[in-house]
Amino acid sequence: MKNIDNILLKPTSTIKEALTVIESGSKRIALVVDADRKLLGTLTDGDIRRALLKNLSLNDFVESIIFKTPITCKENYIREEVLELSLKNKLYQIPVINNDGKLIDIIEVNELLKPKNKENRVVLMAGGFGTRLRPLTEHTPKPMLHVGNKPILETIISNFKKYGFTNIIISVSYKAKIIENYFKDGKEFGVNIEYIHEDKRMGTAGALSLIRNKLNDTFFVMNGDLLTNVNFENMLEYHKSNQSKATMGVRAYDFQVPYGVVDIKENKIIGITEKPIHNFYVSAGIYILEPEVLNLIPENTFYDMPTLFEEVIHKNLQSVSFPISEYWLDIGQMDEFKKANSDYHEVF
Repeated sequence: MKNIDNILLKPTSTIKEALTVIESGSKRIALVVDADRKLLGTLTDGDIRRALLKNLSLNDFVESIIFKTPITCKENYIREEVLELSLKNKLYQIPVINNDGKLIDIIEVNELLKPKNKENRVVLMAGGFGTRLRPLTEHTPKPMLHVGNKPILETIISNFKKYGFTNIIISVSYKAKIIENYFKDGKEFGVNIEYIHEDKRMGTAGALSLIRNKLNDTFFVMNGDLLTNVNFENMLEYHKSNQSKATMGVRAYDFQVPYGVVDIKENKIIGITEKPIHNFYVSAGIYILEPEVLNLIPENTFYDMPTLFEEVIHKNLQSVSFPISEYWLDIGQMDEFKKANSDYHEVF
């Protein structure tokens, strides 16, 4: 709720008073209400200028020039619906009224577009050796390879920040100092960054055992060599709505057999399928976990994420998949690195 008394006018306010309110306020709008605070209409700088062109004077009442059918929303509004409404009608502010038609607030669309900072932590796995990308990784950890003139890891962090996730933990090992010296505490990038140091290979899940005390709320885990523009906010909402304990981002993967596949029963050929395509879902390297899942991870042991999910399933805990249809690329080999650079500016 905002203090909007400074932009309220009465029907008997003068155009001069309205002009002062609009010019002195940051919202560039005045709201006209009756004695019961019921919204009668809105007034903008454009409305006043059109009135003056019609030879009205600054001493005339605003009642005759207000826009009497403004678009409004109710106090229990849904953010996405308001954004759609503003886009459709090219609105920057939308008054909020209650069921009695009384004005209670005003929505500034620009503020609505800004992501709210969320407490959920994001753990980025950036400790791999990147052997398949040598010689590029001989002196640089793979997540720090430049794609689109910036490190892969910087793009990942920027994408999380875009959705309000600013508490980042980076798991480092190979050439860790390069990562730490670049990002430091994250303030320069608008986030908060901490580091885990893996003294030995721990796996995508094993490293989490080193920071159990920091992960006391729903958190993300993501490989540090991925490029994607997936909506992380939507993924978290999906995880919550499914009451999931462990959610895995999955990607559709098609594999075509390059031969005619013969279907045999006993020794008889009962059919031939020419170069069939088989459809699979593969792990996309992005996960959301609840803190209780950490109890399944052994101490100081190599433990990968597929093994953790197998244990979650074995314990009959709720585990769901989140299909990723947005852009996604695992930069594991040279061809993928070249493709990432080719795609970057168009996608990001």
